[in-house]
Formats: sequence, C-alpha cells, structure tokens
Amino acid sequence: MTVKLIASDMDHTLLNESGQLPPNFEQVVKQLTAKGIIFTAASGRPLYTLKQMFANLENDMCLVGDNGGVISYQGDIIFKSLLPLTDYQRMVAFVNEGQTGIGMICGMDAVYIEEQYQALDATFRQFYAEIKYVPDLTKVSVEADKFTVYFPEANSRDFYEQIYGPTFGADYSVAVAGVEWVDIMNKGIDKGHAMRFLANHFNISTDEMMAFGDTYNDKEMLQTVKYSYLMGNADDDMLQYATYRADTNENYGVLQEIQKLL
Repeated sequence: MTVKLIASDMDHTLLNESGQLPPNFEQVVKQLTAKGIIFTAASGRPLYTLKQMFANLENDMCLVGDNGGVISYQGDIIFKSLLPLTDYQRMVAFVNEGQTGIGMICGMDAVYIEEQYQALDATFRQFYAEIKYVPDLTKVSVEADKFTVYFPEANSRDFYEQIYGPTFGADYSVAVAGVEWVDIMNKGIDKGHAMRFLANHFNISTDEMMAFGDTYNDKEMLQTVKYSYLMGNADDDMLQYATYRADTNENYGVLQEIQKLL
C-alpha cells in the first residue's frame, strides 16, 4: 500500500461526538509529515475554523474547507471557487420566501446570518469560528464560496430530496452535510474535486490517497481515492461509496487506520 495523502472529514469522522480530536493527534500528523505523507482535513467547515482547530499544525497540513470551496496548504490558499453574488442572493431570497430552513452566506472571513437567529449562536459556533449577524441577508455582498441552510429539526435529508436537490441540483453542487445542513457550492465543487485538484497539485495519483468519511458530502471523496474508508458510525446506505470500513469516530477509527499504515 503506497499512500502519499490522507484526507479525513471532521464531524462524526475524525472528531468524536464531543467534537474532540483523537489523543496525540499532533504527534501522529508530524509522523506522517516525516514520512512524506500529507494529512488533509476535508470538511464542510470553513477554512478559518479549520485553521483555528489546527493552529499548531498548519505548516504540516492541507486544509479543505467548505466541501472543497477553498483549499490551503501550509497556510497559503491554493484554490478557491467563489459563488457569484447574484447566485447566492437568489438562494437567500428562495430560503426567506419559502421559510425552508435558515440560510447562511459562507464568506471567506465569516459566516453571515440574519440577526433574528442569534438565539442559536451557541449551536452555530460549534461549526463557525467567525459569525457576523446582519439585519438583512439580502444586503450582504462578500466573497463567498458556499451557501448553507441549517435545519433545527435535523431533517436536512428530507429538505434536500424534496426542495433543494430538485431546485438547485442542475446548476450547483448540492450536498447533505449532516442531519442539520444542506450545502450549495458551484457546480463540480465537492470533496472529490478537491482530491483531484490535490493529486494534480502535488503530482501524485488518487490511487495513492486514503480518505475517511461518514455522510453524503463525503461521497465524491470516497469514490475518488483508492483507499476509501466509511466510518463504523455511518449509515449503511453509504457503504456503496467506500471500499473499507473503519471503526467508529468514538473509538478513533481514523487514528487506528493511520497507525496501521505507520
């Protein structure tokens, strides 16, 4: 097994259910770096949140934020795909008119949310390190690589199948990013695209990549790399997209497989 890059989703994959990284994780990443293996955090979370989480490892890692909307390596942005202003404003109007979830504009510096939802701040900050509350989301004009919709009732899959997939799926990449989120990026932007971009950037093959995931926004990444692992805590309907099964996130399944490789 020749592996030159390891990519892992964050929530319910690398992180346990308390949102914590595996023990001694920094040491493991340093070991990988010493062996010429690039560790990559590939998440629906934004780049600035990932940078905060891996503050001590930024020079050793690659970070894929917003499902591939932005990619950085050793602290430098090497790729970004920005949504046109008119596109994400159409999405804002759609959500506001239909009352279908809570729409958010994922800017490069912060997530933008309407003030009326500020009571949910503690929940939002689990995923977004920087939040800007505004009176009217339709007036926001920023560089943004993703539009996301939050569902407090944890029924994102239903909304994806009935509303967001049919409405936006033909023109954008639309993904269920956990039970509370539907993410919308530019067409063709997903974690699979990120893996192909990194293969080209580092002059390696996707056959030399390993990846870990648990849900639908990980699908393309798992399908792209040779050594694809579905977490033990993932739904069985995701099995079709991965070749191998790792232990659960609570048992630090990602770390187990990395240690086997090391």
